[in-house]
Amino acid sequence: MRIKALVIRIIRQFLRDKRTLAMMLVAPLLILTMLHLVFNGDNYIPKVGLVDAPDAVIEKLDLDDAKITEYDSLRSAKADATAQEIDGYLVFDGPMPDHIVLEGSDPSVNGAVMKWIQQATKSLLPAQGQMELSVDYLHGSKDMGQFDYFGPVLLGFFAFFFVFIISGISFLRERTSGTLEKLLSSPLRKWEIVIGYVLGFGIFTMLQATLIAWYAIYILGMLMEGSFIYVLLITLMLSMTALTLGTLLSAFANNEFQMIQFIPIIIVPQFFFSGLINLDTISDWLSWLGPITPLYYAAEALRDIMVRGYGWDAIYGNMLMLAGFSAVFIVLNILALRKHRAV
Repeated sequence: MRIKALVIRIIRQFLRDKRTLAMMLVAPLLILTMLHLVFNGDNYIPKVGLVDAPDAVIEKLDLDDAKITEYDSLRSAKADATAQEIDGYLVFDGPMPDHIVLEGSDPSVNGAVMKWIQQATKSLLPAQGQMELSVDYLHGSKDMGQFDYFGPVLLGFFAFFFVFIISGISFLRERTSGTLEKLLSSPLRKWEIVIGYVLGFGIFTMLQATLIAWYAIYILGMLMEGSFIYVLLITLMLSMTALTLGTLLSAFANNEFQMIQFIPIIIVPQFFFSGLINLDTISDWLSWLGPITPLYYAAEALRDIMVRGYGWDAIYGNMLMLAGFSAVFIVLNILALRKHRAV
């Protein structure tokens, strides 16, 4: 009977905690559905440029399964490849291709382009002939691996994940222990409390972000073409976004378990839509989730620095977006304090 009473108490506890019940029953279904939609997307269609290709030759090419752009000059083709408008371009010298130039930052895209070019140029070969073309890379090289491409995403993800969890739980403990209530009863204004917590936690956030970036690049050997200072700056800004978001969501949790429940809703979607999966292969009605997540902008900025070797001009837009996320979350943090006690 005592065991029965204990079982009944646990069942009633779960039934009263609607959030926990929903996370147990609904969250796994949502994540599985998201995985199904992401990994069962369309095949990637390469974007290929043709430079100085004669019309007679273009008519012989098999142009299916690719988005083709014709160019009259190498400069315009290179500019579009640098801007990632195309994945690479095929340069012609008369009736035959001369060489291939790949944008190069994504090994899987490089493979798709090369496979398409081999298929498309079959009609230009004589019987049992072979065409050997030199391949140049704007970024990366033929030795670049998947870890080099995914590395920036993983670097940003782990920085965001651990800061989000640690800051959220720490701020939750400040509230449940009564420390926050005492501060709200003091002459401190709400915005001063929020800024104080952000700066206080931010010191350790900066230390963690620096350590993660340094270890990934100089110990694990992640590809690094640009400046480490910019990588550190991006990581710090992303960590600050995670810090302000974690403290914000902690206001809606009553214990550590409920804080962890935000992971399937906040962390998992960002992982899939940060560029780990090519967004061009995801349905348009689902890919819009990427641009509303901080990790989307951080991962792109990190790739611009680490893989493509760009500078500040390439990342300042993404940095502004991360700063904007942090500012919005700080304002919402101030408003969320009214939930506890009016000053």
